[in-house]
Amino acid sequence: MSKDNSIYNTFARPDITFVRGEGVRLFTDKGEEYIDFAAGIAVNSLGHVHPHLVKTLTEQAEKLWHVSNLFEIPDQTRLAERLVEATFAEKVFFTNSGTEALECAIKTARHYHYDRGDEERINIITFEGAFHGRTLATIAAGGQEKYLEGFGPKAPGFIQVPFGDWDALLEVVNDKTAALLIEPIQGEGGLRPVPYNELRDMRKLCDDNGILLIYDEVQTGVGRTGKLFAHEWANLEGQSAAPDIMAVAKGIGGGFPLGACLATEAAARSMGLGTHGTTFGGNPLAMAVGNAVLDVVLEDGFLIEVQQKAQIFNQKLGALVDAYPQYIKGIRGEGLMLGIECEASNLAIKDAFLEAKLLTVPAGANVLRLLPPLTLSEDDVNEGIKRMDEGLAALAAKDK
Repeated sequence: MSKDNSIYNTFARPDITFVRGEGVRLFTDKGEEYIDFAAGIAVNSLGHVHPHLVKTLTEQAEKLWHVSNLFEIPDQTRLAERLVEATFAEKVFFTNSGTEALECAIKTARHYHYDRGDEERINIITFEGAFHGRTLATIAAGGQEKYLEGFGPKAPGFIQVPFGDWDALLEVVNDKTAALLIEPIQGEGGLRPVPYNELRDMRKLCDDNGILLIYDEVQTGVGRTGKLFAHEWANLEGQSAAPDIMAVAKGIGGGFPLGACLATEAAARSMGLGTHGTTFGGNPLAMAVGNAVLDVVLEDGFLIEVQQKAQIFNQKLGALVDAYPQYIKGIRGEGLMLGIECEASNLAIKDAFLEAKLLTVPAGANVLRLLPPLTLSEDDVNEGIKRMDEGLAALAAKDK
């Protein structure tokens, strides 16, 4: 493992240095080529060095980088209007990351009830296996002991229930409940989707009890599942699963640090002057790139192509399940947010794929994530499957 004594020792990095990217491929300082099915953990939504993003960022970099939110930023207004037009939302607050977007969502939900005179209504119900970020509030929301340990008392106001346990959820809803916070598909938790009917039932539960519904679509959003946002799969005519507040990041910046908190007018109304702020959030560079990402993702037919490529990918992964049942027992997920349910250690399989020069991302529940750029071609899928086959075959040979 590579070490740099000047950097916090918080990452276990392999001894690989990437210096160039192109589409779904990464190249090392030694000239080696890797297939990138990690995409910076679902960040590089349009692959590496996408020409439209490069052109847009270069042009903006030659004009203006930063003025702060003390002044009007035209591309910020434009990006907000486009997100409002494409989603349930009526208001947007821009951030630099997903965890900042979640912080804004949490504050918006609590301030909504404060403004209505319900000052004690601060509890936010979350679900076991969730991951919402690394700040003190978001590790409390996620509730995972490995992230909480060593950082003092857990931030109050977060109540966790088992994933998928509707009775346990109903038991903790009361007059102190401000919101439910859930990922439509748990990413770090092991690619566990929330059934569509449960998302619709949560929407009704919130409406019936004066509670706000918050979605964490940091990993699932911006086309990752084949819809602009994952919860859209659960919408039925006359029965919506739309949230009141939603946190977005990762893919919306295509590799540039960008997040956003989206909300209805009713949910965001109390967030007036001075209630929240950011120095860098919504800066001209990020806004230019965010608009460029939407230029591509909102283009007619783009999301249909994502769905088609995902179907092809799924079919080819099914052949690997059949060929290597000692290592893979199934595939889960939606669109191009897929998880390999591992029979052997997911870390061992990740390392086998790495040896075959294919990048993947481990998750909970012994799952390995496949999060390729949304722009990958069928040839890219075939090459990735080929390298997975090589990695698994090599692992099988070692285990003989």
